[in-house]
Amino acid sequence: MRERGFTLVELVIVLGIAALVLAMTVPMVSRYIERGKVTTAVTDLAEISKAVRDYEKKTGALPDSLDSVTFNVSRSDPWGYAYQYFNLRTAHGNGQARQDKILRPLNSDFDLYSIGPDGVTMPSLAKPESRDDIVRARDGAFVGPASEFDPM
Repeated sequence: MRERGFTLVELVIVLGIAALVLAMTVPMVSRYIERGKVTTAVTDLAEISKAVRDYEKKTGALPDSLDSVTFNVSRSDPWGYAYQYFNLRTAHGNGQARQDKILRPLNSDFDLYSIGPDGVTMPSLAKPESRDDIVRARDGAFVGPASEFDPM
């Protein structure tokens, strides 16, 4: 009796099926991971915003930078970029006042945001570079993706 192994055709079929399954699952896993990063950034910004508010209650003024504030989350967003803070009352911080698509300020007290996965941002949320940013708006009533706050 002759021993049988896999034929070349059978191996090609198995590899084809494996490639098809991989091609379908990799984008889904990537989207899932990206959604997790967005959720982490939203949670971090809410925590940092609360810490800034606590600092203001304790000292009577907003901090000039996040270095003055103590909080229990990373100072970098999930994509490795530093969270951006701008005190609108004193014009101190590492940014510019953020604006919605009709150029109204997002906040009246301070801006706090992540520059998102692309690492590029602009003051106006109408600019394509800002659409993936995670922003704090309406003085903290909204924290989330810029594209959800100010849809095009």
